[in-house]
Amino acid sequence: MCNSSLPLFLLLVLCIVLASADPYYGNSDYKPSSSSYTTTTSDTVFSLKVPTLDETTFDNLLSFGYYRKSCPQFESILHNKVKEWIKKDYSLGASLMRLHFHDCSVRGCDGSILLKHDGSERTAEASKTLRGFEVVDDIKTELEKQCPKTVSCADILTAAARDATVEVGGPYWAVPYGRKDGKVSIAEEAALVPMGHENITSMIEFFQSRGMSVLDLVVLSGAHTIGRTSCGSIQHRLYNYQGTGKPDPTIDGKYLNFLQRKCRWASEYVDLDATTPKIFDNVYYINLKKKMGLLSTDQLLYSDPRTAPLVSALTATHSVFEHQFAVSMGKLGIVDVLTDQDEGEIRTNCNFVNAY
Repeated sequence: MCNSSLPLFLLLVLCIVLASADPYYGNSDYKPSSSSYTTTTSDTVFSLKVPTLDETTFDNLLSFGYYRKSCPQFESILHNKVKEWIKKDYSLGASLMRLHFHDCSVRGCDGSILLKHDGSERTAEASKTLRGFEVVDDIKTELEKQCPKTVSCADILTAAARDATVEVGGPYWAVPYGRKDGKVSIAEEAALVPMGHENITSMIEFFQSRGMSVLDLVVLSGAHTIGRTSCGSIQHRLYNYQGTGKPDPTIDGKYLNFLQRKCRWASEYVDLDATTPKIFDNVYYINLKKKMGLLSTDQLLYSDPRTAPLVSALTATHSVFEHQFAVSMGKLGIVDVLTDQDEGEIRTNCNFVNAY
């Protein structure tokens, strides 16, 4: 497969498709001053200045200018807060992206993961390693001072994930706003979120049930270019793969030796990208071709015929991955959003539903 012309053909198709796609770039009122929002990679295949997406195409009533009058300082406040937190703790960049993914995976992007009560998603076993709640709370506290009862927690988390991506070297995309906060959060539903041990069929079905594609699955898996996971989540691959009492044979020998030494204890943490763990790049996909995918779902992307050609295409150039990541994150951020007043609310505290 690696020597065939299929990956090159797919790369050409990706470039054509992505050139017409819009990660909402250029539609936001907020224009960040940080130079990190500008793509400067020398291997750019196409321009990121693609045609703008008209607001009327959002049938879910989201809008780029939603807070233009009610809270014009929203994005600048959020940007400064995210920048401040990640400067103190770089690992929060990956954590905020993951928190956003968990939120949108259950009941859509409604901020339900933020609710803190007995039996909520946040209290579930699948959510125990989630981080970044304090960042959202800090942003919300400041916004309640400047624009009381105006900006939803769902919008804050969605935009914070975008700004976190930028702060760790990833792409910028404009976020449409107007999400309402959900009032329901059920711990059992958190089990729906992929945890890294699923097969590709179930992953594809998971994404398609949320209006996303196989391409989105492969590209958003690339978020594992940064961040860490607990050793407990991979020990089955290292010591007792599928009940054999042996390691997963698909792991590179030297990488396996490193992981077995690193992960003697389940409570330890290991980088998702063993090569460039603090750089947002496409090396994640190159690692898969070297049998160095950390989670089983990562490595399966390169062995399954439905996803492997896309992995090969994304190894070719960083700019294709970066642009499509912005597009796919934009799609993730509008999954099953609540926009009607009777569907949700604007929480005054992201941890609790409003008391009426």
